Amino acid sequence: MTESPPAAAAGAPDKAARDETEPAAARQNRPGKVRTARELRLLANRLLQQDKLPEAIAALEAYLLLVPEDAGSWCNLGVALRKNKTLEASEAAYRRALELRPNDPAFLGNLANVLKDMDKLNEAIEVHKAARQAKPGDPLLVFNHGLALREAGRFGEALEIFDDCVAGDPENAKYNWDRALALLHLGRMKEGWAAYAWRWKIGELPAPPYDAKPWQGEDLAGKKILLFPEQGFGDTILATRFIPQLKALGPSEVVLECKPPLERLFAELEGVDRMVAPKSELTGFDYHCSLMNLLVRFEAGVEALPPPPRLTIPQAARDKIAPLIARSGERFKVGVVWSGSVTFKNNRKRAVQAGRFLALAKQPGVQFYSLQKGPTEGQLREIGAGAMMIDLGRRIEDFAETAAAIEALDLVIMTDSAVAHLAGSLGQPVWDLLNHTPYWLYGQTGESTPWYPSMRLFRQPTPSDWDSVFAAVGAALAEAVEAKQAGRWPSPR
Repeated sequence: MTESPPAAAAGAPDKAARDETEPAAARQNRPGKVRTARELRLLANRLLQQDKLPEAIAALEAYLLLVPEDAGSWCNLGVALRKNKTLEASEAAYRRALELRPNDPAFLGNLANVLKDMDKLNEAIEVHKAARQAKPGDPLLVFNHGLALREAGRFGEALEIFDDCVAGDPENAKYNWDRALALLHLGRMKEGWAAYAWRWKIGELPAPPYDAKPWQGEDLAGKKILLFPEQGFGDTILATRFIPQLKALGPSEVVLECKPPLERLFAELEGVDRMVAPKSELTGFDYHCSLMNLLVRFEAGVEALPPPPRLTIPQAARDKIAPLIARSGERFKVGVVWSGSVTFKNNRKRAVQAGRFLALAKQPGVQFYSLQKGPTEGQLREIGAGAMMIDLGRRIEDFAETAAAIEALDLVIMTDSAVAHLAGSLGQPVWDLLNHTPYWLYGQTGESTPWYPSMRLFRQPTPSDWDSVFAAVGAALAEAVEAKQAGRWPSPR
């Protein structure tokens, strides 16, 4: 979300400080060889502009010990702390700035932004309203209000604001992109896909490095087309269901650029003539198309969805993984994932700590297996849960082996990430635990999604309320264990 710029990047502080009144604490915290309050302020602003956050925070703290009445620097401290993910402290700094300079629209806007980050959404929305009243018509304040409404699940109200933003600045990529997301959340798929191309203009995706033309719906008969992934593994798995429809348009060759973790899983993907590795010498094509653009071209969700792709589980993957799971005998076998990619900017809102699953693993008759990969794998050992939740993640080398594990389990319970798309594509039972405002394809209500018939959704009733989600999952798990013991698992949905 967009933040107001640093409040005191230039000019004098609200009240100058005298060095001879410098407290001892300020001398101790003073960075480097800076000698005056003015030098501290200038240093802090420069460090903040360079995104050297720990150094900027130290300089601002030292300066504010000298000049505690400088409202602009309190705001700058809030900016630095928010960027540094120290949200409670950021909120406190913004509130101090507002105490010194009430109703400042930039201070109010920044406070509202950090409240939104902390899932204090109702309060954030009210503060956004106050900011807009303090400076009517400011496009940044209007847009940020829309983002908070969308985060709160109030998509209709958010769309009205984004529509106004686009009307005032039709070529603004961010306005158009967030409008597209609001439309998809509202189920207005045709309009949402029409605006989806704006994602290429917001600076978060690299331009496709191919010499072929982007496919815009032209006749493909006798043509060669290259498909490439643009986003994460989950979206890649999601989008491959549309490749057979593309192949039906008559291209002479469909080539899929595929990252190594998906190679074996996609080995026999319908509609793909051959696969190539990323950064290969990719020339000789008539067109290129990102996989997510297939959803745009075929207007996913407007008509009936094609089924998930048929994926390949090599026998070697089964031979490696299945014996590790078979040791648990007749216990109800549950795979768990608690975090998606940590590089995904909203991962902290969709992920939980591994300890959340430990309470579920205490149920009689179950055996949990961790399918977690990546930097958060170590949480399992940190909480001493290596026996209650057997770590398969460290043995799994690619998605084909994850698929072999899922195939051998009774159920996967997880927060939303690529493994949810994998389990759903395999038609295996998967419970996807969703934050309050999840990915658009899960809709706004209900326990099911047409994208994955074997998937059951558990939703946060309010932002950050994982307690209610895990309470519901615990009760459902007890019923599932009982159903298996009675020979009724998996139950049809």
